[in-house]
Amino acid sequence: MTDAAITLQGTGAREAVSQDPGWFQRNRSAIVRHAVINLFNLIIILPLVWVGMMSIKSRPDSMRGDFWPRKFDFTHYAYVFEKIDTLPINLFNSIYVTFGTVAITSVCAVLAGYALVHLRPRGGAFIIATLLVSLYFPVRVVSIISIYEIQDNLGLINSTSGLILPYVTLQLAISVLIMRSMFQLVPHEMFEAAKIDGAGPWKSLWMVGVPMVRNGLVVIFIVNFVTAWGEFLLCSTLTNDQVARTMPVVLAGAQGGLGQWSWPALAAVYVLVVTPGLIAFTFAQKLFFKGLAEGVTKG
Repeated sequence: MTDAAITLQGTGAREAVSQDPGWFQRNRSAIVRHAVINLFNLIIILPLVWVGMMSIKSRPDSMRGDFWPRKFDFTHYAYVFEKIDTLPINLFNSIYVTFGTVAITSVCAVLAGYALVHLRPRGGAFIIATLLVSLYFPVRVVSIISIYEIQDNLGLINSTSGLILPYVTLQLAISVLIMRSMFQLVPHEMFEAAKIDGAGPWKSLWMVGVPMVRNGLVVIFIVNFVTAWGEFLLCSTLTNDQVARTMPVVLAGAQGGLGQWSWPALAAVYVLVVTPGLIAFTFAQKLFFKGLAEGVTKG
C-alpha cells in the first residue's frame, strides 16, 4: 500500500468518525477508561520527570520554579559523591542486600510453592492460612523489637549482610503465595509424566516446574526488588554506622533547602536512588504483567 493510499485511508476514517454522531456514544466507556489511565500515568510520571529536571538545574534556575532550566548543570551529581564520601559503598550495599534478598526469597518461594501444590505435605492448609493471616498485620511495625533482639543475639547489628534475612522474612509470605498460584496453573499430570520417565522431585521441579512458572518468578523478582531497594525502617533500626547503611537511609539524612544541600543536589540523590528500580522494571514489565494476569486467572 502506497503512502498516498494510507493517507487517504486515514483521512477517510477521520471523516467517517466525524460524520457518525453515535461514534462517541458507542466508545464512551473506552474513552473514559483511557482518559483515567492516562491521568494516573501523568500523576506517576510528572513528579519523576520534575525531579530529574531539578537535578540538572543551576541553583538560580531551581529558585525560579520554571520546569525547563535556562542552564543545564550536571555538577550536582559530582557534588553528591563529594559530600557523601560513603555513597559508593552505600550504593553497593543497596545492590548487595537487594539481590541477596531477591535470590534467597525467590528460591524459597519456588520450593514452597512447588511443595504446597504438587507434593501436598501434611499441614499444607495450615501453612497457607498462616501466610494469608500474616498479610493482614503490619509486620514491620509489630516485629521490629523482636527482630532487633534476634539480630543482637546473633551479633548482626550494624552488619550489611545481616539485613538480608529480615528482608527475606518480611517478603516471604507474599512470594510463596504468588508462586503457589503459579504452580496451580501447571497440570499435575506433567509432573506424573516426568516421574514415570524416571525424574525425581528435584529434577521434575527444574525441568518441568521452573520453565512453566518463569513469569511468576519475574513478578516476585520485581516485587522483592522494589521492596528491598526502598526498605528504610529495618535498615535505620539495625544499623548505626553510615558505611553499613543502604541508599534510602542515606537519602533521609540529606535535607534540602538553600544551604549545603540545595534542591538540585537533593534531587540528584533521589535520581541515584530510584534509577535502578526503574531500569529493572523497564526490562521486565511485559513478563511482570503477564505473570500477574496468569496469577489472577487462577488465584
